[in-house]
Parts: sequence; C-alpha cells; structure tokens
Amino acid sequence: MPPLSESEFLALAEAELSRIESIVETAADEADADIEVNRTGNVLTLEFDDGSKIIINSQAPMQELWVAARAGGFHFRRGDDGRWVDTRSKEELYVALSRYVSQQSDVDVTLAAG
Repeated sequence: MPPLSESEFLALAEAELSRIESIVETAADEADADIEVNRTGNVLTLEFDDGSKIIINSQAPMQELWVAARAGGFHFRRGDDGRWVDTRSKEELYVALSRYVSQQSDVDVTLAAG
C-alpha cells in the first residue's frame, strides 16, 4: 500500500481514534468496567480504577497509531485491508486493545472493530 498523504492519514487516524473511543465506552459499560475515556486532539487516554492508563495516539510522520499500556509500547500500521496491525507481532489493533484493557481493568473486555 503506498504511503498516504499527511492529510489522508490524519483523517483516517482521527476516524479510528473516535471509533476506539466509542467502542471502549460501550464495551466498558457492557462489561461493568470502570474506565475513564478522555480525548485531547490526537491523544486518547483510558484511565483505570488503579490509576494506570493506556494512551493511544496518532503519529503522522510514521503513519502509525501508537499504544502505550502496562504491557509495553506498540506501533500499529494500517494494512491493505484497512485493519490496523502491530508492526512487530502483526496482531490486529482491537484484539490487542481487548487484551490490554482486560489486563488493566481486571475485567474481561472485548473490543470489536465494528
């Protein structure tokens, strides 16, 4: 897949961050998990009862979404099929986020890409 222009990437990243925000809020309600979701610009912060956080942000120069969680730091790039996958493990973004959120909330939370 050829690189996107910066404006194309920013539009896709903005849409994905909004989608993640909505999906996490819905899944947290359904799982009765206490997760505070805050968005400032290109940074989405998920804060848990224990004070831990997951931070998701877009990195336009790299055309990636970066995730910082208790489990570590991860970079996700959009594939030809439109899914965001980990640049190292090739794990899909929502599968990985489900695991990170479940680990930090101590509640089984499944995030579906929708």
